[in-house]
Amino acid sequence: MTRVRARAPGRVNLLGEYVDFCGGPVLPMAIDLATTVDLEVGDGAEVRLTSPDEPEVAVVRVGPGDAASLEPAWARYVGGVVGELVASGRRVPGAVGSVSTTLPIGAGLSSSAALELAVALALGFDGPAQELALLAQRAEHKASGVPCGVMDQLASASGKEGHALLMDCTTLEVDPVLLPPGWRVLVAHSGEKRTLAGSAYADRRAATERAATIVGPLPHAELRAIEALEDPVLRRRARHVRTECERVRAVALSRFDRAVVAEAMAASHASLRDDFEVSTPGLDALVAHLSAQPGVVGARLTGAGFGGCAVALVEDGARPDVSAWQHWWVSAAGPATLL
Repeated sequence: MTRVRARAPGRVNLLGEYVDFCGGPVLPMAIDLATTVDLEVGDGAEVRLTSPDEPEVAVVRVGPGDAASLEPAWARYVGGVVGELVASGRRVPGAVGSVSTTLPIGAGLSSSAALELAVALALGFDGPAQELALLAQRAEHKASGVPCGVMDQLASASGKEGHALLMDCTTLEVDPVLLPPGWRVLVAHSGEKRTLAGSAYADRRAATERAATIVGPLPHAELRAIEALEDPVLRRRARHVRTECERVRAVALSRFDRAVVAEAMAASHASLRDDFEVSTPGLDALVAHLSAQPGVVGARLTGAGFGGCAVALVEDGARPDVSAWQHWWVSAAGPATLL
């Protein structure tokens, strides 16, 4: 038996929500909260994992299979990775081990993507970050049934300390953007647990895809054409994608100019609330509170919405009052890696 350890960070998305599956630009960062997989690798026919955060053991047979049918639910993500590794022609060893994480589950900080990448690396994946991200994205599709974009997996695979990641979700090109040295990143939980598979995520994606068949690829569609859409729901969904892409480009081009960031984050949250309709009263109240705190540059919901977290960029030395919410100060971290 050979011992192997792998670690993959979660991510927080600073700007660019619901545009990755449209091929648009996003601006997340990998964070210093992460998932670690510790394995004893051998010649068995199954991968068996325990976790202090889960009451049941995840047992996955090595080979093709239906990841979505596995129990307990967290085993589906392990099964999705095993299935994708097998499908790619890689030899997958049997293994026994454990999973630990400092990431909050169900908060929208990509705990599932971190698990997928850490499992893939621990089971022997060896390849570029883009290939690892795409493999993990396919695993998530099979595990959850949610047609997520590639942002979460690519951010975890491509993290860089001290930097946000300007990612083109069409080409998968990643351009690190230095975060202002005097700013910190605050993530606060709304108190509403988010379950992505139970949300209207797939409906939102389907609406944007329908709009794109009429006006063309949304990241570059003309706003005039979007405003001419007859269906008011499609019009709102498409308008969010188009304007969100512009906000990402503006912030990245400005290299986090304070005024540009403040305007972009406020407009992003308003668009997610009104045009994409994925915010909640709890998230709206949290974002309003954060935005009013001295030293907060900007705040918005982060992740898929329907509960979960808000993110705020905060000037060094400021002490926003978040005592009523569970919260974390996070830093931009490096990529998923073997330890």
